[in-house]
Amino acid sequence: MHTAIDRFLTYLRVERNASPHTLKSYRDDLAALVEYLSECHGQDCPPPEAITALDLRGYVAALVEAGYAKTTIARRLASMRSFYRFGQREGWTKTNPAKPLRNPRKARSLPHVLSTDDLGRLLEAPPVDNPMGLRDRAILETTYSAGLRVSEVVGLCDGDLDFDAGVVRVRGKGRRERLAPIGSYAIRALRRWLAARRVHAHEPTGAAAPVFVNRFGRRLTTRSVGRMLEKYLRETGLDRRTSPHSLRHSFATHLLDRGADIRGVQELLGHKSLVTTQIYTHVSTAGLRAVYERAHPRAAKRQ
Repeated sequence: MHTAIDRFLTYLRVERNASPHTLKSYRDDLAALVEYLSECHGQDCPPPEAITALDLRGYVAALVEAGYAKTTIARRLASMRSFYRFGQREGWTKTNPAKPLRNPRKARSLPHVLSTDDLGRLLEAPPVDNPMGLRDRAILETTYSAGLRVSEVVGLCDGDLDFDAGVVRVRGKGRRERLAPIGSYAIRALRRWLAARRVHAHEPTGAAAPVFVNRFGRRLTTRSVGRMLEKYLRETGLDRRTSPHSLRHSFATHLLDRGADIRGVQELLGHKSLVTTQIYTHVSTAGLRAVYERAHPRAAKRQ
Protein backbone atom coordinates (compact mmCIF):
# COMPACT_ATOMS: atom_id res chain seq x y z
CA MET A 1 0.00 0.00 0.00
CA HIS A 2 2.75 2.45 0.90
CA THR A 3 4.55 1.80 -2.39
CA ALA A 4 1.36 2.42 -4.37
CA ILE A 5 0.73 5.67 -2.47
CA ASP A 6 4.29 6.86 -3.13
CA ARG A 7 3.86 6.16 -6.85
CA PHE A 8 0.53 8.01 -6.85
CA LEU A 9 2.04 11.08 -5.15
CA THR A 10 4.93 11.06 -7.61
CA TYR A 11 2.42 10.97 -10.46
CA LEU A 12 0.56 13.95 -9.01
CA ARG A 13 3.76 15.93 -8.55
CA VAL A 14 5.42 15.13 -11.88
CA GLU A 15 2.59 14.63 -14.35
CA ARG A 16 -0.20 16.68 -12.79
CA ASN A 17 2.05 19.43 -11.43
CA ALA A 18 0.15 19.36 -8.14
CA SER A 19 0.96 21.99 -5.56
CA PRO A 20 2.65 21.11 -2.24
CA HIS A 21 -0.63 21.83 -0.47
CA THR A 22 -2.52 19.37 -2.73
CA LEU A 23 0.15 16.71 -2.26
CA LYS A 24 -0.03 17.08 1.51
CA SER A 25 -3.81 16.71 1.45
CA TYR A 26 -3.64 13.48 -0.57
CA ARG A 27 -0.82 12.12 1.57
CA ASP A 28 -2.67 12.82 4.82
CA ASP A 29 -5.97 11.42 3.53
CA LEU A 30 -4.43 8.17 2.33
CA ALA A 31 -2.30 7.81 5.47
CA ALA A 32 -5.47 8.02 7.56
CA LEU A 33 -7.01 5.25 5.45
CA VAL A 34 -3.93 3.05 5.90
CA GLU A 35 -4.04 3.56 9.66
CA TYR A 36 -7.71 2.57 9.82
CA LEU A 37 -7.27 -0.55 7.70
CA SER A 38 -4.21 -1.64 9.66
CA GLU A 39 -6.16 -1.42 12.91
CA CYS A 40 -9.14 -3.28 11.43
CA HIS A 41 -7.04 -6.15 10.10
CA GLY A 42 -4.81 -6.31 13.15
CA GLN A 43 -1.74 -6.35 10.95
CA ASP A 44 -0.14 -4.41 8.16
CA CYS A 45 -2.55 -2.73 5.79
CA PRO A 46 -3.62 -5.12 3.00
CA PRO A 47 -2.45 -4.35 -0.55
CA PRO A 48 -4.67 -1.86 -2.39
CA GLU A 49 -6.06 -4.45 -4.81
CA ALA A 50 -7.36 -6.46 -1.83
CA ILE A 51 -9.33 -3.57 -0.35
CA THR A 52 -13.06 -3.78 -1.02
CA ALA A 53 -15.92 -1.31 -1.15
CA LEU A 54 -17.10 -2.82 2.14
CA ASP A 55 -13.76 -1.89 3.75
CA LEU A 56 -14.08 1.67 2.53
CA ARG A 57 -17.73 1.91 3.58
CA GLY A 58 -16.66 0.89 7.09
CA TYR A 59 -13.98 3.59 7.00
CA VAL A 60 -16.52 6.25 6.04
CA ALA A 61 -18.86 5.05 8.81
CA ALA A 62 -15.98 5.37 11.28
CA LEU A 63 -15.36 8.94 10.13
CA VAL A 64 -19.02 9.81 10.61
CA GLU A 65 -19.07 8.23 14.07
CA ALA A 66 -15.93 10.15 15.02
CA GLY A 67 -17.67 13.41 14.16
CA TYR A 68 -15.69 14.43 11.10
CA ALA A 69 -17.14 17.25 9.03
CA LYS A 70 -19.01 16.26 5.89
CA THR A 71 -16.59 18.32 3.81
CA THR A 72 -13.66 16.35 5.25
CA ILE A 73 -15.33 13.03 4.52
CA ALA A 74 -16.13 14.12 0.96
CA ARG A 75 -12.51 15.17 0.42
CA ARG A 76 -11.20 11.84 1.68
CA LEU A 77 -13.56 9.97 -0.61
CA ALA A 78 -12.32 12.07 -3.52
CA SER A 79 -8.73 11.21 -2.59
CA MET A 80 -9.55 7.49 -2.57
CA ARG A 81 -11.30 7.68 -5.94
CA SER A 82 -8.35 9.48 -7.50
CA PHE A 83 -5.93 6.96 -5.99
CA TYR A 84 -7.83 4.00 -7.44
CA ARG A 85 -8.29 5.67 -10.82
CA PHE A 86 -4.52 5.90 -10.91
CA GLY A 87 -4.35 2.22 -9.94
CA GLN A 88 -6.64 1.27 -12.82
CA ARG A 89 -4.47 3.26 -15.18
CA GLU A 90 -1.34 1.56 -13.86
CA GLY A 91 -2.95 -1.87 -14.03
CA TRP A 92 -2.56 -3.00 -10.43
CA THR A 93 -6.31 -2.98 -9.86
CA LYS A 94 -9.28 -3.62 -12.14
CA THR A 95 -11.89 -1.92 -9.98
CA ASN A 96 -12.35 1.30 -8.06
CA PRO A 97 -13.93 0.31 -4.72
CA ALA A 98 -14.38 3.98 -3.80
CA LYS A 99 -16.47 4.77 -6.88
CA PRO A 100 -19.85 3.44 -5.60
CA LEU A 101 -19.55 5.32 -2.29
CA ARG A 102 -21.67 8.45 -2.20
CA ASN A 103 -20.55 11.70 -0.66
CA PRO A 104 -22.44 12.74 2.48
CA ARG A 105 -25.16 15.22 1.71
CA LYS A 106 -24.09 18.60 2.94
CA ALA A 107 -25.97 21.81 3.39
CA ARG A 108 -24.59 24.55 1.20
CA SER A 109 -24.27 27.76 3.16
CA LEU A 110 -24.21 31.12 1.46
CA PRO A 111 -20.82 32.86 1.45
CA HIS A 112 -20.22 35.78 3.74
CA VAL A 113 -20.27 39.01 1.74
CA LEU A 114 -19.52 42.59 2.75
CA SER A 115 -21.70 45.45 1.59
CA THR A 116 -20.05 48.02 -0.66
CA ASP A 117 -20.06 50.55 2.20
CA ASP A 118 -18.42 48.14 4.65
CA LEU A 119 -15.93 47.09 2.01
CA GLY A 120 -15.03 50.72 1.42
CA ARG A 121 -14.35 51.16 5.14
CA LEU A 122 -12.13 48.09 5.17
CA LEU A 123 -10.14 49.10 2.10
CA GLU A 124 -9.44 52.52 3.57
CA ALA A 125 -8.47 51.21 7.01
CA PRO A 126 -4.72 50.63 6.38
CA PRO A 127 -2.74 53.86 6.93
CA VAL A 128 -0.88 55.35 3.98
CA ASP A 129 1.85 57.09 5.98
CA ASN A 130 4.07 54.02 6.42
CA PRO A 131 5.28 51.19 4.14
CA MET A 132 3.39 48.37 5.90
CA GLY A 133 0.15 50.30 5.70
CA LEU A 134 0.68 50.89 1.99
CA ARG A 135 1.38 47.18 1.56
CA ASP A 136 -1.75 46.16 3.45
CA ARG A 137 -3.94 48.52 1.42
CA ALA A 138 -2.45 47.16 -1.81
CA ILE A 139 -3.18 43.59 -0.69
CA LEU A 140 -6.82 44.35 0.14
CA GLU A 141 -7.39 46.43 -3.00
CA THR A 142 -5.82 43.80 -5.25
CA THR A 143 -7.73 40.93 -3.65
CA TYR A 144 -11.08 42.65 -4.09
CA SER A 145 -10.34 44.25 -7.45
CA ALA A 146 -9.40 40.94 -9.12
CA GLY A 147 -11.39 38.54 -6.92
CA LEU A 148 -8.27 36.60 -5.99
CA ARG A 149 -7.80 33.78 -3.54
CA VAL A 150 -5.39 34.67 -0.74
CA SER A 151 -2.92 32.07 -2.03
CA GLU A 152 -3.02 33.79 -5.42
CA VAL A 153 -2.36 37.18 -3.87
CA VAL A 154 0.69 36.11 -1.89
CA GLY A 155 1.92 34.15 -4.91
CA LEU A 156 2.13 37.24 -7.14
CA CYS A 157 5.57 38.13 -8.49
CA ASP A 158 6.80 41.38 -9.96
CA GLY A 159 6.76 39.86 -13.44
CA ASP A 160 3.05 39.10 -13.08
CA LEU A 161 2.06 42.78 -12.98
CA ASP A 162 1.13 44.59 -16.19
CA PHE A 163 -0.12 48.02 -15.23
CA ASP A 164 -0.34 49.23 -18.85
CA ALA A 165 -2.77 46.45 -19.73
CA GLY A 166 -4.43 46.59 -16.31
CA VAL A 167 -4.03 42.87 -15.61
CA VAL A 168 -2.13 40.51 -13.32
CA ARG A 169 -1.09 36.96 -14.16
CA VAL A 170 -2.50 34.62 -11.53
CA ARG A 171 -1.59 31.05 -10.70
CA GLY A 172 -4.74 29.40 -9.43
CA LYS A 173 -5.71 25.93 -8.29
CA GLY A 174 -3.95 23.14 -10.12
CA ARG A 175 -1.30 25.62 -11.19
CA ARG A 176 -3.68 26.93 -13.85
CA GLU A 177 -2.77 30.41 -15.01
CA ARG A 178 -5.16 33.17 -15.95
CA LEU A 179 -5.05 36.91 -16.57
CA ALA A 180 -7.14 38.86 -14.08
CA PRO A 181 -8.09 42.50 -14.70
CA ILE A 182 -7.46 45.00 -11.91
CA GLY A 183 -8.98 48.45 -11.53
CA SER A 184 -7.46 51.88 -11.10
CA TYR A 185 -7.70 51.83 -7.29
CA ALA A 186 -5.71 48.62 -7.08
CA ILE A 187 -3.14 49.83 -9.60
CA ARG A 188 -2.63 53.05 -7.66
CA ALA A 189 -2.29 51.14 -4.38
CA LEU A 190 0.20 48.71 -5.94
CA ARG A 191 2.29 51.54 -7.42
CA ARG A 192 2.47 53.28 -4.05
CA TRP A 193 3.46 50.07 -2.27
CA LEU A 194 6.14 49.20 -4.85
CA ALA A 195 7.59 52.70 -4.56
CA ALA A 196 7.78 52.31 -0.78
CA ARG A 197 9.22 48.81 -1.16
CA ARG A 198 12.13 50.12 -3.24
CA VAL A 199 13.56 51.84 -0.19
CA HIS A 200 13.03 48.72 1.89
CA ALA A 201 16.36 47.47 3.17
CA HIS A 202 15.59 43.92 2.11
CA GLU A 203 13.76 44.57 -1.16
CA PRO A 204 13.89 41.58 -3.54
CA THR A 205 14.67 42.14 -7.22
CA GLY A 206 13.83 40.49 -10.53
CA ALA A 207 10.66 39.29 -12.25
CA ALA A 208 10.35 36.35 -9.83
CA ALA A 209 10.53 38.60 -6.77
CA PRO A 210 7.40 38.43 -4.56
CA VAL A 211 5.17 41.48 -4.76
CA PHE A 212 4.13 41.34 -1.12
CA VAL A 213 6.87 40.84 1.44
CA ASN A 214 7.28 41.13 5.18
CA ARG A 215 9.67 43.43 7.00
CA PHE A 216 12.55 41.09 6.19
CA GLY A 217 11.88 40.97 2.46
CA ARG A 218 10.41 37.46 2.49
CA ARG A 219 7.18 36.52 0.73
CA LEU A 220 4.10 36.86 2.89
CA THR A 221 2.19 33.75 3.90
CA THR A 222 -1.57 33.30 3.70
CA ARG A 223 -1.68 33.25 7.50
CA SER A 224 0.08 36.61 7.63
CA VAL A 225 -2.63 38.09 5.41
CA GLY A 226 -5.28 36.58 7.67
CA ARG A 227 -3.72 38.17 10.75
CA MET A 228 -3.45 41.49 8.95
CA LEU A 229 -7.13 41.41 8.04
CA GLU A 230 -8.12 40.52 11.60
CA LYS A 231 -6.33 43.65 12.81
CA TYR A 232 -8.29 45.94 10.51
CA LEU A 233 -11.57 44.21 11.33
CA ARG A 234 -10.97 45.02 15.00
CA GLU A 235 -10.11 48.63 14.19
CA THR A 236 -13.16 49.19 11.98
CA GLY A 237 -15.63 47.13 14.00
CA LEU A 238 -16.64 45.14 10.93
CA ASP A 239 -18.02 41.61 11.03
CA ARG A 240 -15.36 39.32 12.50
CA ARG A 241 -16.55 36.48 10.25
CA THR A 242 -14.87 38.28 7.37
CA SER A 243 -11.92 36.36 5.97
CA PRO A 244 -9.60 37.07 3.03
CA HIS A 245 -11.88 34.83 0.96
CA SER A 246 -14.81 37.09 1.85
CA LEU A 247 -13.29 39.71 -0.45
CA ARG A 248 -13.42 37.19 -3.30
CA HIS A 249 -17.03 36.38 -2.39
CA SER A 250 -17.84 40.09 -2.33
CA PHE A 251 -16.14 40.61 -5.71
CA ALA A 252 -18.31 37.97 -7.38
CA THR A 253 -21.53 39.00 -5.67
CA HIS A 254 -21.10 42.71 -6.41
CA LEU A 255 -20.45 41.97 -10.09
CA LEU A 256 -23.57 39.82 -10.37
CA ASP A 257 -25.65 42.35 -8.46
CA ARG A 258 -24.72 44.92 -11.09
CA GLY A 259 -25.69 42.78 -14.02
CA ALA A 260 -22.48 40.92 -14.89
CA ASP A 261 -22.92 37.69 -16.84
CA ILE A 262 -22.35 34.63 -14.68
CA ARG A 263 -20.09 33.00 -17.26
CA GLY A 264 -17.95 36.12 -17.30
CA VAL A 265 -17.70 35.97 -13.51
CA GLN A 266 -16.77 32.29 -13.80
CA GLU A 267 -13.83 33.22 -16.04
CA LEU A 268 -12.75 36.03 -13.74
CA LEU A 269 -12.77 33.72 -10.72
CA GLY A 270 -10.93 30.97 -12.57
CA HIS A 271 -13.61 28.36 -11.82
CA LYS A 272 -13.53 25.23 -13.97
CA SER A 273 -17.23 24.55 -13.43
CA LEU A 274 -20.14 26.95 -13.63
CA VAL A 275 -21.75 25.07 -10.74
CA THR A 276 -19.08 26.48 -8.42
CA THR A 277 -19.90 30.02 -9.52
CA GLN A 278 -23.66 29.64 -9.11
CA ILE A 279 -23.38 29.97 -5.33
CA TYR A 280 -22.93 33.69 -5.99
CA THR A 281 -26.25 34.09 -7.76
CA HIS A 282 -27.83 34.97 -4.44
CA VAL A 283 -28.50 38.69 -4.70
CA SER A 284 -30.29 41.20 -2.53
CA THR A 285 -34.06 41.49 -2.65
CA ALA A 286 -33.67 45.05 -3.90
CA GLY A 287 -31.43 43.83 -6.67
CA LEU A 288 -33.90 41.15 -7.68
CA ARG A 289 -36.72 43.69 -7.67
CA ALA A 290 -34.74 46.05 -9.87
CA VAL A 291 -34.04 43.28 -12.37
CA TYR A 292 -37.70 42.25 -12.34
CA GLU A 293 -39.00 45.76 -12.90
CA ARG A 294 -36.51 46.37 -15.68
CA ALA A 295 -37.16 43.09 -17.51
CA HIS A 296 -40.81 42.08 -16.99
CA PRO A 297 -43.22 43.72 -19.47
CA ARG A 298 -45.99 44.02 -16.88
CA ALA A 299 -43.84 45.08 -13.94
CA ALA A 300 -43.30 48.76 -14.71
CA LYS A 301 -45.39 51.18 -12.69
CA ARG A 302 -48.22 52.74 -14.67
CA GLN A 303 -49.94 56.04 -14.03
